[in-house]
Amino acid sequence: MTELAAHGAAGARIASELRDAILDGEYAPGTRIRQEDLADRYGVSRVPVREALRMLEAEGLLTLVANTGAWVTRLTLADCEELYRIRERIEPLLLAYSIPALTPAAIDRFAELADAMEAADDVEEFLRLDREFHLGSYAGADTSVLGDLVLGLWNRTQHYRRAFTRVFRSEGDRSVHHDHQLLVAAFRRRDAEEAERILAAHIRRTRLELARHPDLFS
Repeated sequence: MTELAAHGAAGARIASELRDAILDGEYAPGTRIRQEDLADRYGVSRVPVREALRMLEAEGLLTLVANTGAWVTRLTLADCEELYRIRERIEPLLLAYSIPALTPAAIDRFAELADAMEAADDVEEFLRLDREFHLGSYAGADTSVLGDLVLGLWNRTQHYRRAFTRVFRSEGDRSVHHDHQLLVAAFRRRDAEEAERILAAHIRRTRLELARHPDLFS
């Protein structure tokens, strides 16, 4: 392997692990990411570290400031509202593409996930199940652009989905679980139009709830 290829492989590995850590909440928005710390942790030079940081900047997960450093991207309320409005419009379309290809076994799995989310005691467990449910429901779609775009939007809003989850659980709101059960029923009927309607309302509810809690963005 050439030195350039080795740096590229190391950069991709570092980016993958750092992405997972950000999505898992190990680094909150606004946290500084130091190149020297990553280089020491992975036993590499700063070249693949810089490549990893550029990858995550392109995904919107990091903000790089020239000659200053890298920070986990922090969204304003306006940023988050814009991203959620985009999601409200494009995720139902992706779901409609996917539904005809969902197998009965896959739909059974979504039913299990919906039940498991209702029973989940832990926020992180709920988020893991929720991510599997929604991204899995899009997996039947054969698209060249839309799938990657939706995944990127999910990743950029992950921290704020975590904040919303804490809010609705603390308030005893069951509407999220109701939506999941309605989506499973629509999947079984192969009713893409109804599933689109439910999903758009599901995403909209999160957007409106986040707007009620501007303190989450301070």
